Amino acid sequence: MSRIGNKPIELPQGVEINVDSNNLVTVKGPLGTLSEQISRDIQIQQEGNVLNVIRPTDNKKHKSLHGLSRTLVANMVHGVTKGYEKKLELVGVGYRANKQGNKLVLSLGYSHPVEMIDPEGLTIEVPSQTEILVKGINKQQVGNYAAKIREKRKPEPYKGKGVKYAGEYIRRKEGKTGK
Repeated sequence: MSRIGNKPIELPQGVEINVDSNNLVTVKGPLGTLSEQISRDIQIQQEGNVLNVIRPTDNKKHKSLHGLSRTLVANMVHGVTKGYEKKLELVGVGYRANKQGNKLVLSLGYSHPVEMIDPEGLTIEVPSQTEILVKGINKQQVGNYAAKIREKRKPEPYKGKGVKYAGEYIRRKEGKTGK
């Protein structure tokens, strides 16, 4: 039994949900609108301000789609009400981040600055030279863009220099020892 799939989704005040005949779920809220195609096997029922995700049978495919569909819809509801945010930290001497218009300019120890154009629907903030905030209503887009920024200079295990998520633990290695 899917424990996640059986949990009801509470709809906060000001959130509208629409499910069409092809199971395209559209969620409108104060921060924007999101839509996601859910499997046709899964049913979504709305009773007042509560959503229930229902699967037709107990076979393995339907069980896995049940939890996935419920999580996707719950993430959309959370995104249009509160939004998502990922915080990145730059660790290293001379590692800096700047915002120039719609570009994020990173100095990561290369011979050239790394420039990244902000994707549509995301807000990139640089509160200090060593911090980057990626904000948006789509959880997947926020995570993907944060991962792309981190990929430009992953943290290395000896000194921990690089771009890391806030709170991420970097497993350290011991350096070479002399004879």
